Amino acid sequence: MPRGKSSPKLAIPVDQETHALVLTAATRAGLSGSAWMTMAAQDALVRRAGLAAVAAWEKQHGELTGEEMKDAHRSVQAQLGRAPAKTRRSP
Repeated sequence: MPRGKSSPKLAIPVDQETHALVLTAATRAGLSGSAWMTMAAQDALVRRAGLAAVAAWEKQHGELTGEEMKDAHRSVQAQLGRAPAKTRRSP
């Protein structure tokens, strides 16, 4: 948010452990607790929107197959610049 422009405030009580973890995570990210919480909320909203989009797609086209889910996982990992995790085989 640009400086000088007020923003709405949320007062959300959290337990002491969560508070400490948020402040630690914010510090590690070089952010204020407020900025970190805003990012966390935005991430959660994006995730919810994505899940809703998948549910709507599945309602129209049918459930995604296991192979489609694996392909999607590989695609996301590649976009994040991560190597896909190796799957374990049962003995």
